[in-house]
Amino acid sequence: MWQLWVVIAVMGMIIELFTVSFFVICFSVGAFFALLSSLFFGIYVQIIVFVLFSGLSIFMVRPFMLKFVHTNHDNRKSNADAILGQTGVVSQTIKAQGYGRVLLGGDDWKAKSQNGEEIEAGENVIVTGRNSVIIEVIKK
Repeated sequence: MWQLWVVIAVMGMIIELFTVSFFVICFSVGAFFALLSSLFFGIYVQIIVFVLFSGLSIFMVRPFMLKFVHTNHDNRKSNADAILGQTGVVSQTIKAQGYGRVLLGGDDWKAKSQNGEEIEAGENVIVTGRNSVIIEVIKK
């Protein structure tokens, strides 16, 4: 019966390499302890040990590992939100209450002034907001 526990433990580790959710690895931990218990006890005790240690891993070890590995996961900025606060250069004059263009990190964005004022081409601006593909800027 110990071969089954080895297969479960190894398969769990292989699957975990592709998911990195720290869920499947908990069953590998349970299988490892069931493997150890198979040296001394029958199948019913092995199953109890497997369930017990898998459950303990899920509820005690997994939350700790998720905090340790996935730090600041919710605070990461997406591609478009990462431009907020960056400085760009007006490439086409932003008309008062209208639109213009801003060069930002090699990309040319459609832009409008946050306070509705005209901003001449060549001026530096700071990105203060984004609405779809249109950014809002203020003079630097």
